[in-house]
Parts: sequence; structure tokens; C-alpha cells
Amino acid sequence: METVLVIEDDSTMLRGLKDNFEYAGYHVITAVDGEAGLNAALDTKADLIILDIMLPKINGYEICRLIRKEKLDMPIIMLTAKGEESDIVLGLNLGADDYVTKPFSIKELLARVVAFLRRRKQGEKDTYEFADFVFDISARRLLKKGEEIKLSPKEFNLLEFFLKKQGKALTRDEILNVVWGYNTFSGHRSVDRFVTTLRNKIEPEPHNPAFIHTLREVGYKFDPML
Repeated sequence: METVLVIEDDSTMLRGLKDNFEYAGYHVITAVDGEAGLNAALDTKADLIILDIMLPKINGYEICRLIRKEKLDMPIIMLTAKGEESDIVLGLNLGADDYVTKPFSIKELLARVVAFLRRRKQGEKDTYEFADFVFDISARRLLKKGEEIKLSPKEFNLLEFFLKKQGKALTRDEILNVVWGYNTFSGHRSVDRFVTTLRNKIEPEPHNPAFIHTLREVGYKFDPML
């Protein structure tokens, strides 16, 4: 039984989340403030964390930062009542994997949890499949129904990063740091430009993407199941 840690100070929401996750078959641990939540995250090594941002004692940002500082890699989904993109970007840059803005659909949240836990079990691999494509990292090639799709080195590295972080909301800064390198002088426009060229090669309808989804003012998410 997989363990989900829910850190939320709203008692009604906490109870609703706990009941729904337990009904779905998860073992659920709860915490009502940031200090208790951080201790639970460090002590229990939960499989996934649902983390509110606005918490008493220690806020969600600091909890996320400290969890990643301890090299813990469980998925973290942040809950926020804020609509400001800057708040979302901050959480993602501190190590959160995804975010859900209140009010949200519990079915959607459960679906995201299932996807993250499934991908975590699969671990990192050399070959990824999506739709009609096979992406082979070791051979550095992308095949569509057996036919090779030519990618530039940057496009290949970008798609590799998207596939390894499938389902994770990625900021443009994070993409730049990983794909271009920490010392890059490139900016967000470089990311957007290469996303466009990659979409033109893999998307059935580049202007209505099925794989690489734009997160407004935030970045991108690769998820063919959305």
C-alpha cells in the first residue's frame, strides 16, 4: 500500500482528501501545520506528498525546499489558492512536481497521483514510447512507426528531458538549466522556439498540442494522457 502525506491546515479539506485517498486504496498520513508536515515528510518517506502552500509555522515553499535539500525525490503536488504565476513558478523551482489551484477536482488530483506513482515505479529507462513514437536514448533516435524522425541535438535533449519528467510541470528556467546548461546565456525565447520546432516534428496538430502542453506564464508539461 502506497503512502500519501497530506499537509493541509484546512480541516474540512484535509478530511475530504484523507477520505478520498483512503477510499482509493492509499495509506494516508496527515499534518495540519508546516512543522508537523516537514517532520512527517522526513520521517515517513511517503511515496507522494500533497502540500498546501499557505501553512502555519512553516510554509509550503520552505517545506519543499528542505525536502529536496535532503535528497528526497518523492513527487510533490502543491495546493494553492493563489492564481499568481510567480507563486507557482517559485514552488516548481523549489522542487515541486506539479500544482493544483483551489478549488480543484478530486478526480483530477487522484488521476495525477496515480500517474506520478506509476512513473516513479517505472524509474528511468533508455526507451520511451508515446503514441506512434519510440524514443531511444542510447541510440539517440526517434522513430515513428519505424521511420526515423530527424532531431537536432537540442531538440533531442529537450524531448529527452520532457520524457524523463513526464507529467511534471516544468518552468522555463528549469528547462534552460538542464537542457542548455547552468552557464547558458540563452533566455526563455530559446525554450519557446525549440518547443515550437519540436512540436512541428511530433505533434499531430502543432497548434493544438497533444503532448507538449503550455502552462501559461509558467512553462511546459509533457503528458500525452491529458
